[in-house]
Amino acid sequence: MELGVYTFAELSPDPVTGQILPPEVRMRNLMEEVELADRVGLDVFGIGEHHRKDFVVSSPAVALAAASQRTERIRLSSAVNVLSSDDPVRVFQQFATLDLLSGGRAEIMAGRGSFIESFPLFGYQLKDYDELFSEKLGLLLKIRESEIVTWSGRHRPAINGLGVYPRPLQNPLPIWIAVGGTPESVARAATLGLPMGLAFIGGSAMHFAALIKFYRDAAREAGHNPDLLPIGMNIHGYIADTTERAIEEFYPSFEDVMNRIGRERGWPPSSRKSFDASRGELGALVVGSPRDVAEKLIFLLDLFGNQRFMIQFSVGTMPHEQILRSIELYGTEVAPLVRGAIPRG
Repeated sequence: MELGVYTFAELSPDPVTGQILPPEVRMRNLMEEVELADRVGLDVFGIGEHHRKDFVVSSPAVALAAASQRTERIRLSSAVNVLSSDDPVRVFQQFATLDLLSGGRAEIMAGRGSFIESFPLFGYQLKDYDELFSEKLGLLLKIRESEIVTWSGRHRPAINGLGVYPRPLQNPLPIWIAVGGTPESVARAATLGLPMGLAFIGGSAMHFAALIKFYRDAAREAGHNPDLLPIGMNIHGYIADTTERAIEEFYPSFEDVMNRIGRERGWPPSSRKSFDASRGELGALVVGSPRDVAEKLIFLLDLFGNQRFMIQFSVGTMPHEQILRSIELYGTEVAPLVRGAIPRG
């Protein structure tokens, strides 16, 4: 079982103070978060890609490369790379470089992206949303497979027998598929025999348990051994010394970001009632004391049979000290309880 953290490195106003951190301060805080996660024994740290004013990281590989020089053992992953609007050659080169810098700790988590700003920014059409991802994922996998690449597609100039360098330390470089919850995306990951990072950020755990079963069945049908394909669950959460304190500290920022993004996407307003329901046994939030969070993770692990949990603590802007405390409790108190509940051998 791997336990990790992921972040989008938000740069939105603090919902309590209205303050917006300078970008250089937010980036410095991000490095401190990764360092602490490494120090308290967590397994993975993921950084997402956005091209918006309210997030500070547009290039996960650059931020992770900086983190690689301040950490020793933690795996360093994108969360995610918006592959549809990027060049697979450059993505592979950047993460191969990260892999060399980190001593073999790099991972790519490739996704289609939940925001669309990168498409017009890099000259792509939204009507090609699905085709872009499928084509570029195919090229990325071909580059991983072979040093010398011959490839042609519709959305990128052909490559005719050219080498792609540098090559990573890990062979193969891990590539995960980020899935938002659609059966089509689950089927793609399963058919290709790739690990799946499933975003459980809303709805019922029973729905996602069914998607995991579908993934394993589809992988088996495609000729892959599902026992060899890791599944990660990406969830929202927060840990404080008591559950009451966790709720008090986390809810304002969670409500702010859910309503702000919800207005863009036409979601109904967030409410305290829906928040409390999501903290329940089958809900998508893990918010509480170390023991409460550990108990829910153990319950979800029994239900999903997954190999990784990644928690996004900073769903909205929160004080840096609170995020550090949450990471500390995750590594020192939650992780031992969860790992201790897993049968060995």
